[in-house]
This record gives sequence, structure tokens and C-alpha cells, in this order.
Amino acid sequence: MFEIVRKQEVAPNVHETVLRAPAIAKKARPGQFVIVMVDEKSERVPYTLCDWDRQAGTITLVVQEVGQSSRKLVLLQAGDEVAHLVGPLGVPLEIERFGTVALAAGCYGLGAVLGIARAMKAAGNRVVTVVEADSHYLHYFRAELQAASDEMIQTTIDGSNGTKGHALDVIKRKLAGGEQLDRVIAVGCLFMMMLAGEATKPFGVKTLVALNPIMLDGTGMCGACRVSVGGQTQFACVDGPFFDAHEVDWEEIRDRRVAYSDEEIQAVARSAPVERRRGHGCVP
Repeated sequence: MFEIVRKQEVAPNVHETVLRAPAIAKKARPGQFVIVMVDEKSERVPYTLCDWDRQAGTITLVVQEVGQSSRKLVLLQAGDEVAHLVGPLGVPLEIERFGTVALAAGCYGLGAVLGIARAMKAAGNRVVTVVEADSHYLHYFRAELQAASDEMIQTTIDGSNGTKGHALDVIKRKLAGGEQLDRVIAVGCLFMMMLAGEATKPFGVKTLVALNPIMLDGTGMCGACRVSVGGQTQFACVDGPFFDAHEVDWEEIRDRRVAYSDEEIQAVARSAPVERRRGHGCVP
């Protein structure tokens, strides 16, 4: 069992969740993820490692409630435990001195790029972090990302904070204006990451995206997370999660992502109410 040592809602329906997991914290590297099972009947859900503290033996995840399993996790509080936690999984992101690295993040990606920003800056890169949200109250980890970046730009669709528009609008303007970006890393929804590839391809900027297909075992055995990259079949859990955005078959991954959407929605309506659980049992 893995104890939750801190949990707080950092934006509406966005929950910073810190778990005690010394073995994972010891080996965690930027770009990797873990798989969480809240209880013995929960789904195996992958979550990006946002941060980790090797000395304290903790890892930090950002969780959004989108279904029954994430709802179970969101309902847990400090002192509660999750049944199973596997990781770190996936190929660590390549961290070198590239020059200027731009990070484009939306939604859960704001938390997911935090560890990447710190590592890229520590490697000697100039880190430009561009975070997007529909409105100002959806921006989170502002101080942490500011501290990890040489330049941080906040964008909102409604223009209520920083620059109006999407993160990729900023990236495109920088490239069109002649600014040198040596690498772009985008983490967010599938559509946003696809657009990242389209925006940077004409400029020949290496662009990496964190693919998030349906995943089951996280070890490459089940094949559920297979994606096509550069005309070859890859598995996001063991070959990724980061891939070259210019080589991803976006139409295929989009179709696979929505294959079970109707069933997921119906399952939420059919399933029993979720109760907050503590330790080995449930509490009202």
C-alpha cells in the first residue's frame, strides 16, 4: 500500500497528489510515468511523474477526474493509501544541452512539464515554458514553473491572464519572428500535440510529444498502447511515451483513443457510487 502524504486541488478538477514511494522516487527521471490502481478492482491508470523527492521518498502526480477510477483517486486524502503503484515506467526523456528548449503545456501537461523544465535548465538549456488554459483560474504550478524556466508565458483562450490564445500561437510567433528554438516538447491533449507537430515541421524544429493512448499493463505485453510512428509500430509504454511529433500517425491514434468512449460514459452511469476509502477498507 502506498500512502498519500499530501493532496490539494490546485485548479478546478486538477489535484496535486503526493505519494510515498521511495523506490520509485529513487529511480524517477523526466518523462517517465507510473501506473496506479486505487484498489483491487480499479483500472490500471497511467499518470505522468510530475515531480519527485528522492530524500523524502515521494512522487507527485497531477490527477483529473474523468471517470470512475480517477474519481476514486481524487476522493482520497492525505493518510489514505492506494493499493498498487508501478514504476517508473517508460523511456526517460533525453536531457542534454540543446540550446533553447520550448515547453508547450496544456491541461495536465502543466504539471507534467515541471520535472522536464528543471532537468533541461540544469543541463544548461535556456528553457521557455508556455502554458495554456481556457481561463486564468486554470493555471497552476505558476511559481514552480517560473522558477524552473528562463522565460514563462501564460496564455488563456479568454484573454484573462497573460497572452490571449494558445501556447502554440506563441511558439509559432517565435519561430516566424526568427527566434531560435532548438527543441520543442509539447504535453497536453492529443489535438494540441498534433498541432505542435504541424506548427514546427515547416521550421524543421525537433518536436517531441507525450502520447497517451489506451494502456493496460505498461510493460509492452498487452499491445493496447501501440502507435504508428515513422511507419513502424511502437508501444507507448516501453518505446515512449515521447515520440517525434512529425512522424506520428495522428489519425490512427485519435481513432484508437476514442474507441471505448461510449462504453466509458455508460460505465460511469451504471457503476456504484464511489466511496472514499482509507487503508484496507472503505469509510463513509
